[in-house]
Amino acid sequence: MDGQVTIVTNPTVNVRLTSTIISFETQRRFNRGISVAELKRTQQKSHHHHFKIWLLTAVLPCNNNEMLKYLPMDYLVIDRSGGQMGEFTDVSKVEKFELSDEAYDKKTDSARSFMKKQRVGRFNEEEVAKKKADLAAREEEQKAAADAISVGSRCQVHVPGQPTKVGTVMYVGTADFKPGFWVGVKYDEPLGKHDGIVEGKRYFDCENKYGAFVKPLSVTVGDFPEEDYGLDEM
Repeated sequence: MDGQVTIVTNPTVNVRLTSTIISFETQRRFNRGISVAELKRTQQKSHHHHFKIWLLTAVLPCNNNEMLKYLPMDYLVIDRSGGQMGEFTDVSKVEKFELSDEAYDKKTDSARSFMKKQRVGRFNEEEVAKKKADLAAREEEQKAAADAISVGSRCQVHVPGQPTKVGTVMYVGTADFKPGFWVGVKYDEPLGKHDGIVEGKRYFDCENKYGAFVKPLSVTVGDFPEEDYGLDEM
């Protein structure tokens, strides 16, 4: 008929549940026609493996026969089992399944077993041997380059993806922070990372942010005079 208005409402309501034992909240959707008592039974049934007793209390007073559509949508889940906040969110207390490396190696349906059969990654002996040979050859090149660099020499540093930097060689040799040969450089500008100390050990002295370590093949020794960049001027 003319003049009639039909109002269509959502058949469900969103309910926000917070708990006295779990730190996070959940959003659940329920039929707007169920009562508070039915809501309680639903939650007690779905969470019985965690808690002995669940009580749902609305923010405002209500009785078990009232329908959700007439009530506020915030509910507090009160635990009566004696549990503590965070008891079920602290994974350090969860018993974990552990399998020894030997037992895992014997499994035929594991990722390791598949990689062995397909000769993937470290299980490809030829590829592993080639990578080791390439690494050894590269390290020999780095050592030869390091042997040609002397402490006190002026140098340029060319690191891929970075601008060329000029400085003075302060250290040449191996280091504790990473394997291989390294060159410690004091840059003419504050373009470094430290003052010559790495992981608590001093390798050379310089002002903070002027020092850096680079691989020998990134260093070119030559006549690179120090320029005055006016950094001490006001």
